Amino acid sequence: MLSPPALETRGLTIRFGGHVAVNDVSCRFMKGRLTAIVGPNGAGKTTYFNLISGQLHASAGKVLIEGSDVTGLGPAGRAKRGLGRAFQLTNLFPGLTALENVRLAVQSRAQAGWSLLSVWNDRRDLIARAETILEQVRLSDKRYVTPSALSHGDQRKLEVALLIAMEPKIFMFDEPTAGMSVDEVPTVLELIQDIKDRGNATVLLVEHKMDVVRSLADRIIVLHNGNLVADGEPGAVIASPVVQEAYLGLEASSHG
Repeated sequence: MLSPPALETRGLTIRFGGHVAVNDVSCRFMKGRLTAIVGPNGAGKTTYFNLISGQLHASAGKVLIEGSDVTGLGPAGRAKRGLGRAFQLTNLFPGLTALENVRLAVQSRAQAGWSLLSVWNDRRDLIARAETILEQVRLSDKRYVTPSALSHGDQRKLEVALLIAMEPKIFMFDEPTAGMSVDEVPTVLELIQDIKDRGNATVLLVEHKMDVVRSLADRIIVLHNGNLVADGEPGAVIASPVVQEAYLGLEASSHG
């Protein structure tokens, strides 16, 4: 018997008044593969992400994780089932250092409780795990720096560190390189590539930059006006006449 997809949406739909922002989108995402979700501005990409992660409630349809219906669960419930998401806007604890931010995520994953002083004095293994993750995201030298003192690119790397610390089965990245300088982009892309290369996670990526999509994606799905209009191997999708207009708009844009 075949294993169910790591993640699946069935007929996922959301309406805002008379506007259908995501329309009857059915898609299966398999373990070990990276899928890029692309399309022009207003195509419904981030809305689709919000429906998957539970920030928005669907008007119709279902979300399933490993075959289990999670449509009725909010973001926290879906996170417990293995869904992890990094947001476009940084979502960090501003008064804590980079190390303390990652410590909290490691501690939460280990269900070690929230008494910082007693736990961290006793759980050197958790501290070591946090240190290892900071090294992985190339932030060891900034372990005692607070997020507000980090560059935008380093803030995004710290977000990825928090996501890695939670050890999700499904990683969701919404425009991870947005607002980064050219020299900051490669490190974040390497981190995503590392996650993909391990082969035990499912990765979803909303991204405008087509060079990023081409370098990382095993598969591309294209949304246009809330509809799924293409789904397949990157070369075939990019070459498809059906989506050329959407791609032309995509290439010229930097927001979505």
